[in-house]
Amino acid sequence: MEQAAEVRLAEENNRFKISTNAVAEQIHKQRFFLSVFFFLSGFNFASWASRIPTIKAALDLNEAELGSVLLTMPISSMIGLPLSGWLVTRFDTRVPLTVAFLLNAVSLALIGTATSTLSLIVALFLFSLSTRIFNISMNTQAITLQKLFDRKINGSFHGLWSTGGIVGVGVTTLVISLGISIVPHLATVAVVTILITLFASRFLLRHDRAETRNKQALPKPDSYILYLGLLVFFAAICEGGMFDWSGIYFQKVVQEEVFTAGYLIFMSFMAFSRFVSDRIVERIGMARTYLMSSLCIFFGVTLAIVFPSFWPAMVGFSFVGFGTAAVIPMTYTLAGASEKYSAGVAISLIASFGIVGMLLGPPLIGYLAHAFNLKISFIAFAFAGIMLIPVSRLFFRLAKNQSAL
Repeated sequence: MEQAAEVRLAEENNRFKISTNAVAEQIHKQRFFLSVFFFLSGFNFASWASRIPTIKAALDLNEAELGSVLLTMPISSMIGLPLSGWLVTRFDTRVPLTVAFLLNAVSLALIGTATSTLSLIVALFLFSLSTRIFNISMNTQAITLQKLFDRKINGSFHGLWSTGGIVGVGVTTLVISLGISIVPHLATVAVVTILITLFASRFLLRHDRAETRNKQALPKPDSYILYLGLLVFFAAICEGGMFDWSGIYFQKVVQEEVFTAGYLIFMSFMAFSRFVSDRIVERIGMARTYLMSSLCIFFGVTLAIVFPSFWPAMVGFSFVGFGTAAVIPMTYTLAGASEKYSAGVAISLIASFGIVGMLLGPPLIGYLAHAFNLKISFIAFAFAGIMLIPVSRLFFRLAKNQSAL
């Protein structure tokens, strides 16, 4: 009898181990395929952004006209914000994620074939709208998946977005050097995106629909959140503006034929900074990291403006990428320490500042470039970078006073 009981117990233990191993394997598979979509998102965005100089020249747009066209993206993104929030409460997140990636692929192909300003605006509207929808869907999946792990994994997803961006710029650089036009380039990216989406979406997390609909209205931020929001705002102006204008700067000011070089070095150092920023903060502290980031941005932009030739601009853009990357994740960490708001509400409030900065930066540079010139317009980046110093000091002074109460 005892032997029979031991045999049954051993069989149950084996079944439990098999079941546990199967669940663990499933979770890791879901993480892998969600990582594929983060990488693909960065790749697609870089494919579009690094082709902006080509589009500008093909449609004969001046800087102000390009800035006005780029305003399509923040308008579309704002429309997509409540829509995406509704979709992830109405369906499993894999559904809007899949549909949005398919729409993103189609809109990317339309960008490549745009023959008028109107057709480009329509394509950019769809591109930005679909990007907003799958960004919220992907991040919702990431947050849900992280709860199933015993360690933080969310940062790795965003690192893969930057990695995808680097690969996207690299591929575009190769394509341009080979003399391949924008139409087959973006059409190929679109086809690859569709194929990957149809295959990989089957392995994403299921049944993660929220039980209650998230409220979109956010409370008015206090001084603690306001200072953090301003830090993200100024960093996002640099980041968003560099995404869209670094290639044109290399084409028009540096007069480099392979104009994606500036974007590539910026993205590479931004990704590198995101992977090492945690160690930097541990070593020198957050206050000094903000100071370092600010000086890197200011020095990098100034170097590219004063010496608008290839190597000084490359070094300058690398400093800008390194400086901008650490600010937003570091600020989100500080937001979690808010005594007035929960971490989720605080990050949502600060993220709204980031969205405004990221999407207003590109048209702002366009209008300044038209009024003066493109080289002078980059002073806006230097100003935004140096503003991190007084705002961060005000924040840490406020935080110190609050902790003393």
